[in-house]
Amino acid sequence: MNPHAYCQDKAASSGSSFYYSFLFLPAERRQAITALYAFCREVDDVVDECHDLSLAQTKLEWWRQEVARVFDGTPTHPVGLALQEVIRRFDLPREQLLEIIDGMAMDLQQTRYLDFKGLQLYCYRVASVVGLLAAEIFGYSDRATLKYAHDLGMAFQLTNIIRDVGEDARRGRIYLPIEDLQRFEVPAADILEARYSERFRALMAFQAERAQQFYEQAFAHLPAADRKAQRPGLVMAAIYRTLLDEIARDGFLVLDRRTSLTPLRKLWLAWRTWIKG
Repeated sequence: MNPHAYCQDKAASSGSSFYYSFLFLPAERRQAITALYAFCREVDDVVDECHDLSLAQTKLEWWRQEVARVFDGTPTHPVGLALQEVIRRFDLPREQLLEIIDGMAMDLQQTRYLDFKGLQLYCYRVASVVGLLAAEIFGYSDRATLKYAHDLGMAFQLTNIIRDVGEDARRGRIYLPIEDLQRFEVPAADILEARYSERFRALMAFQAERAQQFYEQAFAHLPAADRKAQRPGLVMAAIYRTLLDEIARDGFLVLDRRTSLTPLRKLWLAWRTWIKG
């Protein structure tokens, strides 16, 4: 299997909404963003699937070395081989790829966040940086588009956190800031033990509103001249905001289940958003 076929399989098998945002891109850019997404999946899987802390740290360190090999022209992993072509063509910075790994490493170092400022750093590393790299691949003419990419990444990660509260709790992680839990008088034990309450729903409504604010900020930053080039992000936003609306409509039942959209609905949202331009 050639490197790009490997990345394509990695993206398609994940079932992620990101896959649908790539579908309508020209082949060269689709191949590039798929390679970047496959890289993110590889390092994310290290944290989610490796239960030995020392081994997970070793694997992330291997990926740091693989990034160095990508830039030195000696990658060994299929994703590294695919990325080698991408960074050459789109001039992606090494530091941002390493920062994504740093974000994943945060999951090995902490399971709680005292305040939103601390959570923002995590979201920036694992999502906003990805958005900035994606913006380079999609193309832009106005640097304000980078502010759009940053805020959209924040919105996506906050939506992920809302969707995955229960799943993360079963891994012993709570991404909702401690200051927010205290403000809404929701004990961490309620989340870890999947106990619903009106206070919990109010807490989650607050988180959803914060995510919506980042979506609105992102759209406000996007220059009209770059809107067409950045359509993949708008596709993702349409899918993720629909998901967020579904979660809210269901009363934030995220502790014991995972809300998702059907592939057909994602495809329809992707097509409709792409056509609108």
